[in-house]
Amino acid sequence: MIRTQVVVAGAGPVGTVAAYYLAQQGIDVLVLEAGPDCAQDLRASTFHPPTLEMLDELGITPFLLDKGLKAPLYHYRDRRTGAVVEFDLGELSDITRYPYRLQCEQYHLARALAEKLESHPKAQVKFSSRLVYLNQDDTGVDLAFETPFAIEKVRADYVIGADGANSAVRKWLGIGFEGFTYPEKFLCLSTKEPLEEYFPNLAHVNYVADPEEWLVLLRVPSVWRILLPAQPDTPDAELTSDENRDRVFQRLIGKTGVQTYHRTIYRMHQRVAENFRQGRAFLVGDSAHLNNPLGGFGMNSGIHDAFNLCQRLTKIIKNGPDEESLEQFSRQRRGAARSFVQAQTIQTMEMMKASQAEAQAKRRDELIATQADPAKRRQFLLRQAMFQSLADAAAIA
Repeated sequence: MIRTQVVVAGAGPVGTVAAYYLAQQGIDVLVLEAGPDCAQDLRASTFHPPTLEMLDELGITPFLLDKGLKAPLYHYRDRRTGAVVEFDLGELSDITRYPYRLQCEQYHLARALAEKLESHPKAQVKFSSRLVYLNQDDTGVDLAFETPFAIEKVRADYVIGADGANSAVRKWLGIGFEGFTYPEKFLCLSTKEPLEEYFPNLAHVNYVADPEEWLVLLRVPSVWRILLPAQPDTPDAELTSDENRDRVFQRLIGKTGVQTYHRTIYRMHQRVAENFRQGRAFLVGDSAHLNNPLGGFGMNSGIHDAFNLCQRLTKIIKNGPDEESLEQFSRQRRGAARSFVQAQTIQTMEMMKASQAEAQAKRRDELIATQADPAKRRQFLLRQAMFQSLADAAAIA
């Protein structure tokens, strides 16, 4: 049987952050990842200012800056009128050394940290290792994981579930996952077509409202991503067809035959676990909370979970038990997920897909008023950059 202090299930960005933080603190950690490598997909690609500050503690932010695009500006656009409301995170340069969103695919972070963990004397990383059993007692946690060749067992002091929406850790703990799934499907297209040549003053991050077909235009280093809703009863093959691609780009830029590199269908969820902690087991990231991607809060919130938890675990492992500290982790991070991430992303989604032009005009007027008022604009930027959510969570006793 393998013996370690902490097992981290999942080698995504949140799991690798948690594991590397602990290893750097001299704590033995084992990472179990069901896949053969860190997933290289089109999920999260936005790093907010406080997240970059946290990652600086791990020495990984300079690497991300080299890989990514700085996006201090982002736009709320009205597709019908062409009206643009601009916000500039540069206004927060007095409180952060990173006054911008960094656009960089999440797998760069996960892969870089996984490589560091693989050579770290306090860490082990096992890919193609699927968690299949978990049971805890007063002194530790027994786990089993399946590899291509065997079932292996491990005994740990603690386990962190960072294994995503279908978390085996959460299921073994029997923790409910409250919330809902949006009825719509969502289509994500990626292209190297220079969209900035078709729209004046296009930012790297754009939320484009329209009662018929809202969309998000997001620039990452290699491509533009286009996210838009689709009817739930439309077959996936139809949504990813050349015909639908041509319809999207014809309406967007008046052009067909645009080359795309990914055509992906998503379902979006708004869910929060009933508890982020049970005994010696913890949930972080998508294992603990899911939200629609508008605003780029999901991965960032998960990294905030990891730092909150691992700072506490480090003290406990080195200095002795502290039940109240672990309970406070669950209260603070669950509170942040419910009161900020869920509320903010639901509000943004409703704004984007408002079915009446009058409703969208009202929301546009509210954004214009916010942008024009220095105090309101400051509070808006603090919320969007996730400083406010961290402050609110820290205030939870």
